[in-house]
Order: sequence, then structure tokens, then C-alpha cells
Amino acid sequence: MATAVGLPPSTSQVRSLFRSLLRTARRFPDYNIREYVKRRTREGFRQNQQLTDPAAIVSAFAEGKSQLEVASRQAVVYSLYVPKVKSIMDIAPTKP
Repeated sequence: MATAVGLPPSTSQVRSLFRSLLRTARRFPDYNIREYVKRRTREGFRQNQQLTDPAAIVSAFAEGKSQLEVASRQAVVYSLYVPKVKSIMDIAPTKP
């Protein structure tokens, strides 16, 4: 996923970053944080979807990679402190 300085990332690199962020979101044990990371990922990519300036694209991609690193570290930290009781959103509904 490395791009040379000044060259915008390819479409496949952007998609890979998007998928990596969503996969990282699944690693959070808490429903609220998991959904927040997913929502923030989608919003961030939608916001930057219309960028045409190569410098802005490179900057947004670099920001996305740094956010992926932060989310990965946070997922590890949150996994160390998993709540003992599941959120009501994590409990599967029972059939009557």
C-alpha cells in the first residue's frame, strides 16, 4: 500500500484501505465503538470521494493510513478490557 511521495494512490489501494478500516472496525468488542468506526470510515471516504487535486488525494490517503494505524492500536487496547456483560445490541434475538 505504499505510494511514492507526490503520486496519488491507485483505486485498488484506496479500496484496500477502505476494506482494512472496515475489517479493523469489526475487531472492536464494543458495539458503539465498532459502529462509530464503521460510520466514520464511510463518511470520510464519501467526503473525499470528489477530490481531484493530486496533492489533496495524497494527503487524504495518508490521513486514512494514519487513522488505520490508530484504529488497529485501539482495537488491541479495547480487546484487553472487554466488558463482562454484552451490549444489548450484541445479543442475538431469540425466536419465540
